[in-house]
Amino acid sequence: MKVRRVWAIAHKEFLHIFRDPTSLGLAIGLPVILIILFGSALTLDVDNVPMIIWDQDSTPQSRALISYFAGSRYFQIRSYVDHYDKVDAAINARDAVIALIIPNGFAEQVVAGRSISVQMILDGSDANTAMIAAGYAEVVVLGYSQQIILEASQHLGGTSNRLDLDARLRIWFNADLQSKNYIIPGLISVIMMIVAAMLTSLPIAREWEQGTMEQLISTPIRGRELILGKLIPYFVIGMIDVAISVFMGEFLFHVPLRGSAALLFAMSTIFLAGALAIGLVVSIVAKKQLLANQMAMVCTFTPSFMLSGFMFSVPNMPEPLQIISHAIPARHFIDLLRAIYLKGVGLEIIAINALFLGIFAVVVIFLANLLFHKKLR
Repeated sequence: MKVRRVWAIAHKEFLHIFRDPTSLGLAIGLPVILIILFGSALTLDVDNVPMIIWDQDSTPQSRALISYFAGSRYFQIRSYVDHYDKVDAAINARDAVIALIIPNGFAEQVVAGRSISVQMILDGSDANTAMIAAGYAEVVVLGYSQQIILEASQHLGGTSNRLDLDARLRIWFNADLQSKNYIIPGLISVIMMIVAAMLTSLPIAREWEQGTMEQLISTPIRGRELILGKLIPYFVIGMIDVAISVFMGEFLFHVPLRGSAALLFAMSTIFLAGALAIGLVVSIVAKKQLLANQMAMVCTFTPSFMLSGFMFSVPNMPEPLQIISHAIPARHFIDLLRAIYLKGVGLEIIAINALFLGIFAVVVIFLANLLFHKKLR
């Protein structure tokens, strides 16, 4: 392999890229657009759940319970109703996700120290939101119950029932439980896989369509030199995209980077090399730009989005899909990025993921060299 020949191909590809400002702008701008769009719109946080109240008791005790919900950042009281028909209408119209119904005699039972139930009606059409909202509501009611027990204990001189077990939670790595800290690192991986494959899905196919491949074949350049020369310009663009993505995550979405930035970029180079090579393989096989572009999207977007653990937890998938997901490079890169971003770990912890990405990159680049034949067919 001669460096001069590789640079000649890379220089030619750089010239083609700079002569097509639309494609260059898309290559740089697409990650920015996707991160802003997904980072702003995609969230797993359930805050300000719309809520309606039917207080049948209208006593200080019932209003105290309502104040616990009003003071919680997880609920937003939209209105007060006085009939089940209005509860039904509000939930059907999506004006409320949860309804709290406090029965008559609530205060009497509380003062007497007897247990009493309050009714909660949830909209189960969005199962995930309903399940999370139900959990939040149970915590709020538990907080109110503990306050009642504490007040009774103080009234009786500390001899009343109290909780002997005090569980104090400590959340590591994402103390505020903000989903953006979990989503943005995974989003970087998915976007880079898609963009990288789309960038390199066209160069070889374009040479065949424009008839310039015959000229390249007639030169002394070797297949691996051509492959490497085609990869270099898009590798540079890809690393610029990685830098932009990391910068936006840090300063636009304020996602903390607790680990080493150098390690993050080192791992990104390995992942990017493999992702770019996938696009080249597609370009070599398809030989048509439109077909290559469509194949690149199918081969990268669907598995990276669905099977990488970005949106859906891998342990919750059927076992066959869990096995298949191990072959998805985005899964390993997402695990690696989240570990660096949130936990600040070093290479000794993520070595297995890094090894897989390295093997993946070598195999795909080898496959691209194997499939490319320097002759007309």
